[in-house]
Amino acid sequence: MGGSKSAAPKPAASTTTAAGLVTPGYWDDACKHLSKRDRVMRKLIADHGSARLESRGDAFTTLARSIVGQQISVKAAQSVWERLLGVMGLPTADGADRGPLGAAQLLARAPDELRQAGLSTRKVEYLLDLARHFAEERVHVAQWHGMDDEAIIEELVDIRGIGRWTAEMFLIFHLMRPNVLPLDDLGLIKGISLSYFSGEPVSRAEARDVAEAWSPYRTVGTWYLWRSLDPLPVAY
Repeated sequence: MGGSKSAAPKPAASTTTAAGLVTPGYWDDACKHLSKRDRVMRKLIADHGSARLESRGDAFTTLARSIVGQQISVKAAQSVWERLLGVMGLPTADGADRGPLGAAQLLARAPDELRQAGLSTRKVEYLLDLARHFAEERVHVAQWHGMDDEAIIEELVDIRGIGRWTAEMFLIFHLMRPNVLPLDDLGLIKGISLSYFSGEPVSRAEARDVAEAWSPYRTVGTWYLWRSLDPLPVAY
């Protein structure tokens, strides 16, 4: 599912947007590759212009946001996240985060305080476990850029509340790995169903077969199928 060392292209330099978000340097090459290999991708890329994957550049924030957003809508997740930043003394202005949320900051708060943001008891437990992993250096943040996708997934799923899907979102939205195919993602499966199978049900094997044409840029193919369902890009 995740890309391997042998499958992934040599990474190009990333760029930083005016809003301070990071975009992958391989994007233009990926779009050319997908447009040549796949007529559906060619149309989606044309439809969505210059929009591209963006990363906030902070590992802890990306994982914390993914936990907050589990099983709720993007809009609801943003609302809870903003309330959490308020509880932490990190207010937002016009929806923009002011500074990353730190593990030590989170651990300094009582669970009851965190629940005031609208978090469930379980999500508070997950966030605190995530914070402990970072604070106690039980995750190898500095080494992730040199590790392959599956090794990072294996490390992340040891954290409570993080399953394979969340780990794959981290590979996409933080590390911006180019060849991730999150087959547990409902949006990916729905996008393949609508764009390639006229809305008929799609198996994981069929989805994997479709995505073979995208390799070594399956992340980018996945991202454009998400855009086919919701034109507004999401950054974790």
